[in-house]
Formats: sequence, structure tokens, C-alpha cells
Amino acid sequence: MERLDPSSEKQRYDQHENDPEDEDYRDFLSQLFIPLINKLKPQSYGLDYGAGPGPTLSVMLEEAGQSMEIYDPFYANKPTVLGKRYDFITSTETVEHFYNPAVEFEQLWPLLKSGGYFGIMTLLRPEDETFSEWHYTHDETHVSFYSKKTFRWIADWLKADLTFYGDRVIILKKL
Repeated sequence: MERLDPSSEKQRYDQHENDPEDEDYRDFLSQLFIPLINKLKPQSYGLDYGAGPGPTLSVMLEEAGQSMEIYDPFYANKPTVLGKRYDFITSTETVEHFYNPAVEFEQLWPLLKSGGYFGIMTLLRPEDETFSEWHYTHDETHVSFYSKKTFRWIADWLKADLTFYGDRVIILKKL
């Protein structure tokens, strides 16, 4: 499969219906929100990386008393936020769009303060399903895929503590 050009990629993302007023979407994001908010100190400073066309997790975290910045290469391309340090970073349904995951993780990890959390949502590859039949591979913008084994490797590489929540939520803690 060939990489989409940026215009085609953005057209695909424009179809996403990410709306902070959508309770079903908020429920979906709660898979990460709940375990992460239980780890954060009040008034922590966070970055929502890959916030998309309708930033919602950042709104939920602000409603819970956290201070947020957002970054998205298509919708909130503010490079200055990538020069700050954060108590936590979130990346929901984003890492599967990384064309160069090592480069992206190497860019984000130093932005996280020691003891900080990197909360990720992406569907982990089921061990009992043939890769080519897995529905997640059928989205042409999904170019990187992860399993629990992959995230164990990433955690070891980054020297991080790792916790899984179901088949979609990963929280890395910077040591």
C-alpha cells in the first residue's frame, strides 16, 4: 500500500466525527481518561498529541482540572507546544498513523517530565486473528500496528513502566 499524500490523508481525517458534545465519543475516550486521571496530580500540565478535528480528551481533562495544550499536524499545528515539558501526554487513536514510530516516540518522550505519564489509545493486534483479516488494517491511514509485545519492547527501550488497560489503552510512566 502506498502512503496517502497529505491532502488525501486530511480528507480522510475530516470525515471523523470527533465532537466534545457527543456522549458516546466521551464514553469511548473514557477508556483512557479514567485510568489516566486517577494517576494525575491536580492541575497537571498535559499535551494532547494528535487531537484531530474535534479535540475532546483535552476538554475532558480540562473539565477535570488539568491544564492542556493540543497539537495535531493538520488541525492544531503549533510547533511551539513541542518545545515545552509536560506532566503527561495523551495520544488517542494516533500512534497507528505514525509513519516513523521510532522518530515520533523519540520526539515526544523528552517532552515528558520524569515521573510523567504517556497515555495511548490504539487497538492492539489480537493474537488469535490473521493480520490481513484484522479490520484495523483496512483503514488506509493506519500504517503502524502494535501488540502487547511491541509495547513491552517500547517500554524497555524508553525505560518506562508499562500498564495495559484492556485491548486498547496503554500507559507508560517515565522513570
